[in-house]
Amino acid sequence: MRLAELREQVAPGSLLCAPAELSAYSYDGALDRARPDAVLIARSAEDVRRAVAWCAAWQVPFIARGAGTNLSGGCIPVKGGLVISLARLDRILSLDAAGLAACVEPGVVNLALQREAEKVGLFYAPDPASFRVSTIGGNAAENAGGPRCLKYGVTTNHIRAAEVVLPDGSLGRFSLDDEGPELLSLLVGAEGTLGILTKLWVKLTPLPEATRTILAGFPSIEAAVACVSSIIAAGIVPRALEAMDRPTVESVEAGRPLGYPKDPAVLLIELDGSRADCAREAAEVERLCREAGAAAVRAATDPVERERLWEGRRGAYAALARLAPNVLVEDGVVPRDKLPDIVRRIQEISAKHRVKAYLLFHAGDGNIHPNIAYDERDAAETARVKAAGHEMLQACVELGGSLSGEHGIGLDKRDAMAWLFTPETLRLFRRVKDAVDPRHLANPDKLFPIPGSKPGQGFVRPPAGASSEYANLLVDKVRSAPAGSVFRVRGASTRWRDATAEGAVELLTAGLGRVSDLDKRNYTLTVETGVSVHALHRELEGHGVFVRLPRCGGTVGGLLATRPWAGLREDILGMRVLLSNGEVVELGGKVVKNVAGYDLPRLLLGSWGTYGVILEVTMKLHARAVAVPAALPEPKPPRFSPLALRVRRAFDLEGRLNPWLAPSSRTFEGVPIASKPDDFGRNPKRLPPAPE
Repeated sequence: MRLAELREQVAPGSLLCAPAELSAYSYDGALDRARPDAVLIARSAEDVRRAVAWCAAWQVPFIARGAGTNLSGGCIPVKGGLVISLARLDRILSLDAAGLAACVEPGVVNLALQREAEKVGLFYAPDPASFRVSTIGGNAAENAGGPRCLKYGVTTNHIRAAEVVLPDGSLGRFSLDDEGPELLSLLVGAEGTLGILTKLWVKLTPLPEATRTILAGFPSIEAAVACVSSIIAAGIVPRALEAMDRPTVESVEAGRPLGYPKDPAVLLIELDGSRADCAREAAEVERLCREAGAAAVRAATDPVERERLWEGRRGAYAALARLAPNVLVEDGVVPRDKLPDIVRRIQEISAKHRVKAYLLFHAGDGNIHPNIAYDERDAAETARVKAAGHEMLQACVELGGSLSGEHGIGLDKRDAMAWLFTPETLRLFRRVKDAVDPRHLANPDKLFPIPGSKPGQGFVRPPAGASSEYANLLVDKVRSAPAGSVFRVRGASTRWRDATAEGAVELLTAGLGRVSDLDKRNYTLTVETGVSVHALHRELEGHGVFVRLPRCGGTVGGLLATRPWAGLREDILGMRVLLSNGEVVELGGKVVKNVAGYDLPRLLLGSWGTYGVILEVTMKLHARAVAVPAALPEPKPPRFSPLALRVRRAFDLEGRLNPWLAPSSRTFEGVPIASKPDDFGRNPKRLPPAPE
């Protein structure tokens, strides 16, 4: 590598090449290790841009790194190359209390932002367990969660805009206010495989007037889960709803007695809001806990006691780390009502492999962390621990869940993605990577199985739900269309009436009228996209549940495809999509936390049918009505950016879907991605300026 050339372009003394220095950047919180060829301690966004441009010119792999706390091998330089450390980019560039927003560099530590926001009566909601040391850039790259995400959402729900150095060295700025597909959602959670985040505009939230914390012990996991379901069904959405099993509690109490009950399952429930609401909900939660069989229910009476109750939950990992040199922290998700099943499966798998799993879980959203203490110097024990962890993840998938709710895929789980996704969907993920990073220089060999690798023996992916007869007709229509045909994707035509291209094959989605799955136990809904929005609201209200969709005319699919309101993204969990080559891909899933792969369901919002035909969508449900706009702006076809057109090629190689709404991406072959922010469809009136 021509490091002398790079050294001349970046800040003096920022390029590290000594073996001891490189060794410190060869690992993260997972087991794997690989040494980079060089490390850049970036001191500005321009350092990052120049370094990536240099890597692009010489085809050198590059890996962004924050605090190195991730647990999936996400920043391991498996192909050597250049590690770009963002830890020195740690300025809070602006904090707008009135606008409930901040602009930060990626190296800002989560806790530092929390403290600054609190000074003006605000807080930043995402709170991963590593919040004292992990960075906002790393949180965004992994789409981190944390206890508060049950009520407030994961990191992607709090990123308004981002400045990104793309793999060719160009600089782009992406916002939720951009026209067309949600490229910002594609970049958040991409684990650095599509570029490097160098500035982030984040949403802040007013501090609640009151907070109540309750600790309850239950005679069984089943009783605790039943209580969780009762709380959600009562229309109460806690700020946090955490659970621990008895072995975990005992390990915590051994380090420092905190007075936790020693029941088989313990729930830590935190509520926030107005004083009146908190008092009312706390009384209701205590009643529901006792009805579910809790013998011990303890409420914090002041902030000191509240912090003491949380000390046990936050200190669980440290308590386990005292038991052995290493701790495997797995991260699987199942539908909430399947928590008792996954606990039983984990216990069986632990006995089979002669390991002991300590269970922590975000009970409100089905995210479970089996933690196994071991010594990596014992090769046989390490092999058993790894095998047990993989089987536990397989069990999560078999129960309708996901491989990861908040830790990401990285290197550790990339082969396991073949358990979760069909070959068609994995090919689509790879094509998206190819479209943005054709040379595979950005954090290479992460997220997806290496072609030819095997996902593991004895595992069969659960079959997808059956499509409706009308959905199958649309699939057959695309597959049987003459070569070179173009398609007109149309719903009820209430949002946009375009002239049909001569000879286009019409794909009318209004016949997709089925509510496929209304799951009140897990508060999720799967519905075909031809369903009328008004009719859907009426049907759901008859069942006592609500959806975050404006009350407007037209179909669900038309609303999603035109995205007249950015708030549509908040509750989207998954999609079933028909591509122009006749393949049907399953994106996302039914669980409310899922960071396995690119966030393609949100990317498709605002794509106007030019990426694929959305056959079905899965969304969160609510026990109470959700605030939505009373009126929506008149939609108009967006201006597709060059990058949006490149990504479109991943979905629709020949530009056959609604080609008159977006110029064929074939027109843009060989054209470099523009470096001016406005070229990405940014709306400068609504996005705050970038502080320098």
